[in-house]
Amino acid sequence: MKEVLRRVIPGEEINNPSLETLKELASHEAQATVYGSVNFITRVRNRSAKFTYIVEDGVQLGVDQQGISRQRALELAEQVQAYLSKKPVIRLDRQMGNHPDFRLHCRLYITAEYARIPLQWHLMLFEPENRDGEPDLVSIYVPEWPERIIFCHPEAGVTYILGTDYFGECKKSFLRMAMYLVKKRGWLGLHAGSKVLRVRDKNGFLKEVGFILFGLSGTGKTTLTMHNHGLSGEEGVAIRQDDVVMMNGRGFCYGTENGFYIKTEGLDESQLVLYRAATAPGAVFENVKVLENGQILFDDTELTSNGRGVILRRDVLNTDDRIDLDKAHRLIFITRRDTIIPPVARLTAEQAAAYFMLGESIETSAGDPTRAGQSKREVGTNPFIIGPEEEEGNRLLEILRDNPDMECYLLNTGSVGARPGFPGEKITIAVSTHILREIARNSITWQIDPDWGYQVPLQVPGLDLKHYNPAAYYSPEVYRQLVEELRRERRQWLAKYRGLKPEIVTAVEPPGK
Repeated sequence: MKEVLRRVIPGEEINNPSLETLKELASHEAQATVYGSVNFITRVRNRSAKFTYIVEDGVQLGVDQQGISRQRALELAEQVQAYLSKKPVIRLDRQMGNHPDFRLHCRLYITAEYARIPLQWHLMLFEPENRDGEPDLVSIYVPEWPERIIFCHPEAGVTYILGTDYFGECKKSFLRMAMYLVKKRGWLGLHAGSKVLRVRDKNGFLKEVGFILFGLSGTGKTTLTMHNHGLSGEEGVAIRQDDVVMMNGRGFCYGTENGFYIKTEGLDESQLVLYRAATAPGAVFENVKVLENGQILFDDTELTSNGRGVILRRDVLNTDDRIDLDKAHRLIFITRRDTIIPPVARLTAEQAAAYFMLGESIETSAGDPTRAGQSKREVGTNPFIIGPEEEEGNRLLEILRDNPDMECYLLNTGSVGARPGFPGEKITIAVSTHILREIARNSITWQIDPDWGYQVPLQVPGLDLKHYNPAAYYSPEVYRQLVEELRRERRQWLAKYRGLKPEIVTAVEPPGK
């Protein structure tokens, strides 16, 4: 099956063109910008989750995954292979990861007229050690295929991407397969950014604290991952990754990528790190508004609210040559809610596994305007899990119990106290980055929340908390109602995952129950 699915004998093979050649091959579609970067307009402008399937062959699917039969996958593969036998095809080999214990040889085949996709992918990953060796992972990509369908055979390490020309499908196809591969080693593939904060703790000692930050689209994960937290002098930050890390049983997080793939909506000078990298000549954009004179309008969503850019590590402030994190000392589950979730809460291991499984936020107008403001959940904030989702939560709990120095927090980047006529007290980027810095310094004093059993801040140095107490915005009756409503939603969600350890399920119950 593996050999059959991976077989590509193109009419003409363009074998590992250089970056310059890829730019030339893609130039017929490129819009030049005033910064020397390029922009491309695509037909499909977001990921096609509804059209994504896992081949049911040697793998048990999770409840949130769609299966496709082995027979149907083979039929499609044969049709694609016959089509490619008459077409010029680009073959590009890259390496995911840059550590002796985690390096994957990835190979992309794609029809040559879509050179803009391998151009972006070239920037995202590393040079492979041996281009002609047997690849660990293969993606076969035909954007012009008449039917839109993406199917992954995880055991064969191959994905077919058909009928969409959105670069994110290429990038995520390899990350999805890699996460499945490392799960078999007992690791966890996590949809999380990673960074180091170098701070003086409350006793004046300089220490390096590793962070990983989870969050659905629109929660501020990339913004917070890239932020410098106002640290200077001996203190500072080192940015490692902004999308996916592979965590082993000791909490070591292997980086995957060399580039960064950012959302450009609303990008301006106030987000210094991202803006500086996005206005460098090496950036490559998709679906960003560019005027005839080359000026970029990041705040124009005429094309889509999902404008994207590949930016280079060398253009991102506070990066170095390392992509790995020696230890995830702090795990931050970012959510964006607007009623009763405090700006930050400290979690037990069991609560952390529960909030990982909940992967909670609210829908934004950018995601689904018809559901804006409603609850949105995704296990691990990770739409790329293959296999039973509860395995991920159970494994995370094991790792946290084995590593008591790994602390977990829930971070709300939305608002507190929203009600009809009042949008809530906004939790700004400045507040969230301040809280993360003080978490690193271990300077916050905590108290138990009586409804949820997690710890909420009693005092955060340099921050006035009086506007951020959710209970202060509601009558006791309304507050109780909001708590029970949220608890009911959470119970229903966790009940879907039948193999989940009971102590994870009960972690959302009132304390003492």
